[in-house]
Amino acid sequence: MYVYCVIESAQPRTFGKIGIGGHGDEVYTLPYNDLAAVVSRTPLIVYDPTRDNALAHEHVNRVMIEHGFTPVPMSFGTLFKTEQDTVEFLKLTYDALRDVLKKMKDKLEFGLSVNWKREEVLAELANDNEELRRLKDEIANNRQASTYFARMQLGRLVEKALADRSEAYVRAVYDHLAGAAIASRSNRPIGDKMIMNAAFLVEREKAHAFDEKVQEIAQRYEGKLAFRYTGPWPPYNFVTIRLQLERTAGV
Repeated sequence: MYVYCVIESAQPRTFGKIGIGGHGDEVYTLPYNDLAAVVSRTPLIVYDPTRDNALAHEHVNRVMIEHGFTPVPMSFGTLFKTEQDTVEFLKLTYDALRDVLKKMKDKLEFGLSVNWKREEVLAELANDNEELRRLKDEIANNRQASTYFARMQLGRLVEKALADRSEAYVRAVYDHLAGAAIASRSNRPIGDKMIMNAAFLVEREKAHAFDEKVQEIAQRYEGKLAFRYTGPWPPYNFVTIRLQLERTAGV
């Protein structure tokens, strides 16, 4: 059995032939009390995290959101031998699952990454920072023999100015979105151009308001910052018990 997530549902449900592996396997629930594992039948194999497999796993979780559930996501590749083993997992972890589902009920995760256009920011810094302008002019005109040291000083000044500006941009984005989100989680930026890589936990009924806030801040910094906004997702970054639960089940 391939397990995608756990939801609040006491009744058996089916969601169509959307299972992982491309074989048209039915996705359905295995209930235990008021919880249910969302599963599909599959051979007991190790699934490679290919693009198709990862998208299939994510798609099932998105379908749960579309049906009004708040899924507790299982990590990619979670397998149990039988339906009985899967239900036993629900029994063993019922209290912890119940607690996290209560906390995450009607909450969604949105991802936001921000890249900056470094050259545009550098040009702005050069106009705003008098010391930068002075050093650039000094080097350009070669008015003193120690241009090597002037270049070193300029480099340090530029890096500090960029770091300060990056922190200011990120702080402005968080401040603008704070009122529309319950919580946020900062992740490590990827690459040299990314200055922010964050996840936001948002109440389902406030998702539209959060979307509007993202659009507002993106427009404010148009031409300087590029925003990549994704979701809604299950609360991947806010369900901290996920790995602990899976170790308990021996998966």
